[in-house]
Amino acid sequence: MTADRAFLIRCVGGIIHDSNGRLLLVRRANPPGEGRWSIPGGRVEPGEDDRTALTREVLEETGLSVTVGRFVGSVTRPAAHSLYDIHDYACQVRSGVLRAGDDATDARWVTTAILATLPLSEGLLEALRGWGQLPWA
Repeated sequence: MTADRAFLIRCVGGIIHDSNGRLLLVRRANPPGEGRWSIPGGRVEPGEDDRTALTREVLEETGLSVTVGRFVGSVTRPAAHSLYDIHDYACQVRSGVLRAGDDATDARWVTTAILATLPLSEGLLEALRGWGQLPWA
């Protein structure tokens, strides 16, 4: 299937830094990327806009309520018979206690040193670097 004829699945991701500059990552419990670390996020459901979907996904995966901020960038990743069209946004934590939830086996704040040791989702490091969103701690 060529990219121009592929079915696009709209997804969102939250780029969330804490006050110390650490980046929030989750370890994926399911394909795609099962066992790999990524930013929290997921599919936009019918009737949702990006902000609503991202608020829901971050809460489900991390237990944190967030305010969705500016659009940071987008990537396209292969899916079984389609493409994931992922739009990532900067977010700020409003409340909650960090815990791994739906679709995540772990959730943690990571520094640059820890990020370098984790098995990451394909293309995550390059995207974050290109957008200037790596941890600054």
